[in-house]
Amino acid sequence: MKKYTPLILIIALSMLLVFGLAGCGGSQEGDEPQKPANRLEDILARGYIEVIMEPYFAPFEFIDPSKSGDEQYIGCDVEIAKAIAEDLGVELRIIPLEFSAVLAGITEGKYDLAISALGYTPARAENMEMSDGYYISEAGDGYGMLIREEDLAKYTDAASFAEAVLVAQSGSLQEMFINTQIPAYKELKLVSASTDGYLMVSEGKADAAAVAIETALLYAAANPGVTVAESFRFEEDGTTNSTRIGIPKGETELTEKVNEIIARLMSEGKIVEWYNEYAEYASTLGI
Repeated sequence: MKKYTPLILIIALSMLLVFGLAGCGGSQEGDEPQKPANRLEDILARGYIEVIMEPYFAPFEFIDPSKSGDEQYIGCDVEIAKAIAEDLGVELRIIPLEFSAVLAGITEGKYDLAISALGYTPARAENMEMSDGYYISEAGDGYGMLIREEDLAKYTDAASFAEAVLVAQSGSLQEMFINTQIPAYKELKLVSASTDGYLMVSEGKADAAAVAIETALLYAAANPGVTVAESFRFEEDGTTNSTRIGIPKGETELTEKVNEIIARLMSEGKIVEWYNEYAEYASTLGI
């Protein structure tokens, strides 16, 4: 009787080796793809970008009540967000939040960009990347106080607000200016939207609202009875007079790309064009 055991064993071992190698190859093909190295790569991989903003600061971002869904969010900042998404070839997703939540959302890295008329402060620069400035007021109006017209002669300098009830948007440059440049005041009220502060002055619930003057003048033109204090301005050191985009800390690749897009839009005159367009749009809505 012939012994076939060695041959059978050789064949069996060969088959195991072949299938074993095939199995190894299959597991390699099934491995998870490599994770994106940074947020810019992640945005490109997932195919959408999440932009947060507080949509109550015309003409940068505001709501057209005649529209719905994402179409209701309009303004200069919205156009910039669209341009960034288009340049990256991804879908734009706008997420409206209160201003304090905008700041927290970007410092905590929950969202991709904060495009919400952000001004520069040292604290913000420590907690987020800030883009190059993309809008500087042509009028150079800076920041001041919205007051009632009847009080024009009353509020003339920082000391004159000692008995006043002041209001500012929580977390804003205006809040910082009050805390550092107004030596005394009766009370400071914080609101989630700058327009709430404007309304409080109009209704007599506050005496003065710290404001970005260029934007406040648009409101005053549409709402008789309030105006900007003529002889008072908050002092600036030159770092706070341009509007920037907030980006999660450490995301330098995304910051560089955003700055590249900003530079192109500015060279084309698009941002000033959009600002003027939506300033007129806001006036038709009485904002």
